[in-house]
Amino acid sequence: MVQTGTRAVDTLRDTAAFAQAMERLGYRRLWYAEHHHSPAIGAFPPVVLTAHAAASTSVIRLGSGGVLAPNHAPLTVAEQFGTLAALHEDRIDLGIGRGPGTFDEAIARALRRGAGPATDAEYRQDVAAVLSFLVEEVALGPLPEPWLLVSSTAGAALAAALGLPVAIAHHIRPDNTLAVVEGYRAAFTASRWCERPRVLLCVETVCAPTQEEAVWRAGPMNVVKAGLLKGLSQAPFPTPAQAAVHPFTEQERQALDAFRAQQAVGTPEVVVGRLAQLVAATGAQELMLATPVHDLGDRIGSYELVRKHWGAAAGSAAGSAALV
Repeated sequence: MVQTGTRAVDTLRDTAAFAQAMERLGYRRLWYAEHHHSPAIGAFPPVVLTAHAAASTSVIRLGSGGVLAPNHAPLTVAEQFGTLAALHEDRIDLGIGRGPGTFDEAIARALRRGAGPATDAEYRQDVAAVLSFLVEEVALGPLPEPWLLVSSTAGAALAAALGLPVAIAHHIRPDNTLAVVEGYRAAFTASRWCERPRVLLCVETVCAPTQEEAVWRAGPMNVVKAGLLKGLSQAPFPTPAQAAVHPFTEQERQALDAFRAQQAVGTPEVVVGRLAQLVAATGAQELMLATPVHDLGDRIGSYELVRKHWGAAAGSAAGSAALV
């Protein structure tokens, strides 16, 4: 996030420190999303951030979560991530998704050289082409691990047909999660990429010593979400104090409360309990945490608290999924 009072370059300078902190805490994966024309998030290409973080770490897996297939030539995506995989053996993930990554129509058309939104058939062809190019044209050595990012049953069906592991965007469309998991597992076909269904669940997670502090830290993302509900571009990521006085409408408050109830915000006990419920409901093998918190220290502190208490829950429902 590009926080209020900072510049995009300041966010970039934090990238390596954050990756090193996640590696030190024992997290398995760190992914970067593709966004455009978003003052609150920044327009930082996932492949560039992946390369930068990989050069600053030694163990943690890094990659895209995701690179948006309609915005890029499939061969370019394959070459970029194939090169990263050759340079950082067994550490690179290639998460592929769809959507323009922006609410600005002019930017979306610029990304696609004037073309409109990709059809389902075009998207399927793009994903299949990336996978084909990885094997047939790039193949510099170790390949990146491909994932399909989905938030709908249509995306789940594509992942199942291609035999790809699936990363489910519970932090974006939680109401779809159970249907996505069920459809994916029912239709899965084994491939060279994945022998059996493999589910990663991404959950918005903000953890703090007290419930009040966790809600306070989660406040800025509520402002961003309220803007997204209106299809608006955002100002830089607000502070918790700014979020506390933001004039939400009653409709926005209801929507945000309903969303937060499906995520994991609170004390370590509350967060671990909620994550365990999601694992039990979905059978996810991996949990990825999205923690949109203004202060870098607070953000790292949230991950540290969850990691500590998740480990203590080993052997329970929580212990059945890897925390990534």
